[in-house]
Amino acid sequence: MRKSEISIILQSEPSPLEMTVKGWVRSFRSNRFIALNDGSTIKNLQCVVDFENFEEELLRKVTVGAAIAVTGLLIESQGSGQAVEIQASKIEILGEANPEEVKLTILSPKRHSLETLREQAHLRIRTNTFGAIMRTRSKLAFAVHEYFRKNNFHYLHSPIITGSDAEGAGEMFRVTTFDPGNPPRNEDGDVDYKQDFFGKETNLTVSGQLEAETYAMGLGKVYTFGPTFRAENSNTSRHLAEFWMIEPEMAFFDLADNMDLAEDFIKYVVQYALDHCAEDLEFLENRLIQEDKTKPQAERSEMTLREKLHFIIDNNFKRVTYTEAIEILKQSKPNKKKKFKFLIDEWGADLQSEHERYLVEKHFKCPVILFDYPATIKAFYMRLNEDGKTVRAMDVLFPGIGEIVGGSQREERYDVLQEKMKAMDIPEEELYWYLDLRKFGTCVHSGFGLGFERLVQFVTGMGNIRDVIPYPRTPGNAEF
Repeated sequence: MRKSEISIILQSEPSPLEMTVKGWVRSFRSNRFIALNDGSTIKNLQCVVDFENFEEELLRKVTVGAAIAVTGLLIESQGSGQAVEIQASKIEILGEANPEEVKLTILSPKRHSLETLREQAHLRIRTNTFGAIMRTRSKLAFAVHEYFRKNNFHYLHSPIITGSDAEGAGEMFRVTTFDPGNPPRNEDGDVDYKQDFFGKETNLTVSGQLEAETYAMGLGKVYTFGPTFRAENSNTSRHLAEFWMIEPEMAFFDLADNMDLAEDFIKYVVQYALDHCAEDLEFLENRLIQEDKTKPQAERSEMTLREKLHFIIDNNFKRVTYTEAIEILKQSKPNKKKKFKFLIDEWGADLQSEHERYLVEKHFKCPVILFDYPATIKAFYMRLNEDGKTVRAMDVLFPGIGEIVGGSQREERYDVLQEKMKAMDIPEEELYWYLDLRKFGTCVHSGFGLGFERLVQFVTGMGNIRDVIPYPRTPGNAEF
């Protein structure tokens, strides 16, 4: 007797050998047709029941949400919608689901809002939408590792607990073993972190970049892919307090090499999703088409989900300096007619999502890489250009979301980096080890960061980043 996953069974030929399949009941129609799903595919397997051959008490337990095992022959389907079905000879109830309680959860057949689904995040994976999203997320994670393995990168596990703030943002989660109501204090009355577990102030990491740079200086090409944390009190559809970051760092790569890698990497993982998530992407695309019909014409998407993905793969990324972009935006109709929420009136402005999307969707009509940003709006570790006012930073801009990748050529000159740290009040003693890299065999090197959830959001077409991570962590919310 064979036991197999539904994704495999649906691609199999009818067989004279009995098989057993296990899953959760999606529906049971007319006491005859069970729609069974085990999470391996968005499609259900139809199990045909001759109810006269089964006890009524058993069939009453075949309810939506119940876990069951069905044994029988795989035969050619007599109905439309599937090529094969199971002719059930035995049904075993593995886990019951009370129909009255199911009615109060998202497992009931009626449609639910994404907000409602978030409130039952422990059950939402049973829905078609979240099954499709999370299978796609899983495959994208695999594609990330596969790309870097094929390109001779080494995978680095950077620390989650750190004493440094890579971005200089200061919005970090404190890690301590102190009693919050009565921490030890020094002579000045300040909290004495010398008595804490690590003997100093420590936090959850906002980035693995600085540590990755140190390893790139010995291994050549490395990447991190792990959880990062930001204590921003930002309740938007684009921000999470806990998210996953992909951060490659490469020795002997300049800014042009960095841009080449970012474009090649993104195209690879998007193509991987198209090749390996076809059924789930088709479902998600149809969901978005139906959702668009409820919106005013002006708010509807100009491209379907898969058209957006092909837009990334089929177009070369346009490379434009920040200075050129500012001039384009200043002269644009939305800016002149004051349609932008944030008007562009001078060089040095920090671009917003509306500006980035205009460049991609309206002006260039292809993905865009902006580079050479003003030093004043970028981090201390980015290499200063010869003009003394711009740095070798880059952002990759996508339709629908704006920035998806941020990176730079790193400052490899000891004296310049030291001066930049002083100017930004970054204590040299805290990052002595980072400065050391510039004393022992310094070289041109570069890297970038890609928020994995932003990538999943783009590939699945979901409008809220909270719907592409299993359990979103946001201000006021750490449930489950």
